[in-house]
Amino acid sequence: MYEVKVDKNKCVGCETCVGVCPQGVFVMKNGKAEAVNQKSCVGCRACEASCPADAIKVTEK
Repeated sequence: MYEVKVDKNKCVGCETCVGVCPQGVFVMKNGKAEAVNQKSCVGCRACEASCPADAIKVTEK
């Protein structure tokens, strides 16, 4: 199982994570990314790698 954290202070609202996540973990709320489907995360870390603001961290629980 993986934990996905979005640093709202760093998030620039670009929606890149929403587009690259193959599992649909992210949605946009109030202009910021939010990891709402964390149980679906498979740990590919595409969101981490593609985030231009370095606002996403994926850790294994």
